[in-house]
Amino acid sequence: MDGMLSQEEINALLAGMDSSGGGDAGGGDAAPADGGGDAPAAEAPSGGGGFVAGEIDESLLNDVEKDAIGEVANISMGSSATTLYSLVNQKVNITTPQVELANWNTVLNNYEKPCVFIQIKYTVGLEGTNILILKERDVMVITDLMMGGDGTNTEGEVGELQLSAISEAMNQMMGAAATSLSTMIGQKVDISPPEATLLDMIDDDPSEISEFLTGTFCRVTFKLQIGELVDSTLMQLYPIDFAKSLKDTISTEAPAEEAAPAPAPAAAAPDMGMPAPDPSAAAGMPGMDPSMMQGMPQMGMPQMGMPQMGMPMMPMGMPMMQPQMMGANVQPAQFQSFAGGSPMMAAGENIGLIKDVPLEVTVELGRTAKAISDILDFAPGTIIELEKVAGEPVDVLVNGKFVAKGEVVVIEESFGVRVTEIVQ
Repeated sequence: MDGMLSQEEINALLAGMDSSGGGDAGGGDAAPADGGGDAPAAEAPSGGGGFVAGEIDESLLNDVEKDAIGEVANISMGSSATTLYSLVNQKVNITTPQVELANWNTVLNNYEKPCVFIQIKYTVGLEGTNILILKERDVMVITDLMMGGDGTNTEGEVGELQLSAISEAMNQMMGAAATSLSTMIGQKVDISPPEATLLDMIDDDPSEISEFLTGTFCRVTFKLQIGELVDSTLMQLYPIDFAKSLKDTISTEAPAEEAAPAPAPAAAAPDMGMPAPDPSAAAGMPGMDPSMMQGMPQMGMPQMGMPQMGMPMMPMGMPMMQPQMMGANVQPAQFQSFAGGSPMMAAGENIGLIKDVPLEVTVELGRTAKAISDILDFAPGTIIELEKVAGEPVDVLVNGKFVAKGEVVVIEESFGVRVTEIVQ
């Protein structure tokens, strides 16, 4: 009655119990701990960072538009896979894409976090933006292979070094995809340098990444395989208006190819005094449709069963050759050889693609092995004897890989290494 809490109410609060369950504790005067009666607790937004995605509008793209976008993505990623192979010197396989509508919540629920967002903007031929999403481990594997590693150095987090390397890789991959796309639509297509960012996605506002991520967008997923190191999923996001423009561009160009004029029929041969072929006679010829005779040019030819001088008899049942094929200039097709080339040679030819990527150079003076008890006895002044003999060349490592030997020199007040041998 005087507004004071009883001992029972205090005990109930300390035990984490609801004060309303304490019998006569308070008689309803104390407010519920959750802020009120029947009011439902507020649900945490599934999008993270306070952002709540709306419903997916399935009417924005129909099946025909999805198929067209899938075809574009399939051709683009085919070219990208070839380029990625030249960078990592590993077999690369990107499977047939799956196209669907999605929102920010879909991306959050179906992808590992954190991951790397790579934004690509089209500057020539097309107007729009798309985003590639790669898992953090996949980026570490790709960049390690690009920098001469074996793809197993995936410890730690993605840093500026890895972001710079993956941006260069995506620049080459999407450049090849733009070339394939320009061939498809018959006009030049170009992109701006990609921008790579590591995001945890949970606390990020999608509008700060790209405005189209706040609504419904088109999501294209691929299965990415790199040798035996990566078996993962690659995700590509398109704004709806850009996805529709891709479909419209392809639809505009497709009829032009279908409407190509048919070859003009060969001119009728001059009448040499020979009777015209009788369509009814073809009925008795095995494998010959009488309708085929009606569309053939009216060339003078002998009647079946009456061979003429200088004209050999055609075997029964063989279809007759069209006159325009008689003098055709037939040559064997020429294809670029994919075999016989050394993978190291291919990597050397493309070394210019990654010349700007910084690498970590380490000089190792020597090594030794110690028991745990010896290591516990380390103290200032302890001398550790190395396995390397005095005067023996030191090892030079690039990103942990042994590449050269050298000798220690002093440059003013700093140590340096003079390279004496390159390890093949």
